[in-house]
Amino acid sequence: MTLLYLILYRAYRFISWVRYAVRRRFTPAGLFVAGGLLAVGSVGVDVENTVSYQTFALLLAFLIFAVTCSFFAPDKFYANRCLPRLGTVGQPLTYDVRVKNLTSRPQAGLTLLEDLADPRPSFEAWLRFTRTEKKRLRHFHVSRPRPADPFHLATLKAAEVPVMPPNGEAVVALELVPLRRGLLRFTGVTVARPDPLGLFRAFRKVRVPQAILILPKRYPVAPIALPGALKYQQGGVALAANVGCSEEFVALRDYRHGDPLRHIHWRSWAKTGKPIVKEFEDEFFVRHALVLDTFTDESDSEILEAAVSVAASFACTVLTQESLLDLLFVGHQSYCFTAGRGLGQADQMLEILASVRNCADKPFAVLEHLVLNHLSVVSGCIIVLQRWDGERKQFIEKLKLLGVPVMVLLVTRPGDGISGAGGDWLDAPGSFHVLETGKLEEGLRKL
Repeated sequence: MTLLYLILYRAYRFISWVRYAVRRRFTPAGLFVAGGLLAVGSVGVDVENTVSYQTFALLLAFLIFAVTCSFFAPDKFYANRCLPRLGTVGQPLTYDVRVKNLTSRPQAGLTLLEDLADPRPSFEAWLRFTRTEKKRLRHFHVSRPRPADPFHLATLKAAEVPVMPPNGEAVVALELVPLRRGLLRFTGVTVARPDPLGLFRAFRKVRVPQAILILPKRYPVAPIALPGALKYQQGGVALAANVGCSEEFVALRDYRHGDPLRHIHWRSWAKTGKPIVKEFEDEFFVRHALVLDTFTDESDSEILEAAVSVAASFACTVLTQESLLDLLFVGHQSYCFTAGRGLGQADQMLEILASVRNCADKPFAVLEHLVLNHLSVVSGCIIVLQRWDGERKQFIEKLKLLGVPVMVLLVTRPGDGISGAGGDWLDAPGSFHVLETGKLEEGLRKL
C-alpha cells in the first residue's frame, strides 16, 4: 500500500509541475492554440475522409516555432522587491518591484512573474492529507463542499513591464492574494518575453529571496459583553498603561524607567533635585483568557484554520476594550501571550496566531493544565474548540464549577452537525456556540 501511495505521490508532483509550467509558459493565445491542436488531432486521424489534419499541421508548426524561440532568453536584469511587512489571508496584496535593464539595448514587451517557494508537501504530509480526505469521502454528503487545496499558497497575477531604455529601470506593480496564513516565501522573479507569435514565453529568472508574514483571516465581531468581573493584578500600574479602577495614593518613591510622566511629583523633584513619582495602590481590571484548541493530527486541517481565524477575530475585538487578553495554546510547548493596556497590540497577537501549528504529540490535558494554572488572574475564558468530546466537556464543566465565566466556540465542518462535533454538544454547560467552516462570518454575527 505504501508503494502505491508513493507512486501516486510521484504522479501528483509531476502533474502539478506540468500544470504550473503550462500556465506560466503559454500565453492565453498559446493555450487556445494548444487546445485547438488537441481538438483537431483527436478528429483528424482519418486523413482520407477529413482535411482537419492540415489545420493540425499548421497549429503544430506554430507551436514548434514558438517553443524554439523560447531558447533565446531575455537579456540580464536586476530586480528589487518592496514588500510590506504583513499581509492578510484573502486580502489583495499590492507591492512594487523595481526592474533594471543591465544591457545597452532597450527592452520592450516584457512580462513580470513572481516565483514562490515550492508549496508541494513532503510525502508524509501529502499522505496524511490524502488519508484524511479518504476518510471524509466515506461519509460523503451532497451538501458538504470539498475543502480548498491546502497546498495552494497564493493567487498570483502577471504584470506588464514598461519599456526600459538601455541601462534604465522601471517600477512594476504586482498583486497577489494570499490563501494561507504563515510565512509566504519568495525565491525570485521571472522576466518573460513572448515569441513573435505571442504564444510561448522565454524566461529569465532573477533571484530575489524574500518572505512576508500572512496574518489569519478575520471576521467582524460586534462588541459583546464578555463575562468576568474586575480582578486584582499583581503589578498594578506597572502592568497597565491606562488608568485602572483604583488609583489610591500610597507613597512617594524614586523614578524608575517606564513610569508615566503624569505620575511625577514635581514639588518633590524640585526639592531633591531628582525625579520622584507617586506610587499608587495596585489596580483591579478585567483580564480574559483566549484559549485555542490546537490538538489535531492534520497539519493542514480546515477546522484548525477556521479556529485560528475565530481566535484572531476575537483578539482584535477584545483588545479594543479596556482589558488584558491572554492567548493560551499548546504547540511544541505550552504558550501564554498577553496583550492589551500597553503590554501588546492586536498586530502582535495576530502575528503569533499566524504561526500557530497543530499539536499531534500531546494530550488535551496539557492545555487543561495550562488554563487551570492561569485561572487565578483571569476574569473569564473564551475557548475555541475543534471538537466536542468527553474530555473537553469535563474541562468546561470544571471551569464552571470553579466559578469562571466561559464562552465556548465549537468549530465544525458544514453538514457535520453533532457527529462532526465528536459528541452530544446540546447539553454543553455555559455559553456555547457552534460555528461552521465557510459560514464563520454569519455565525460570529449571531453571537
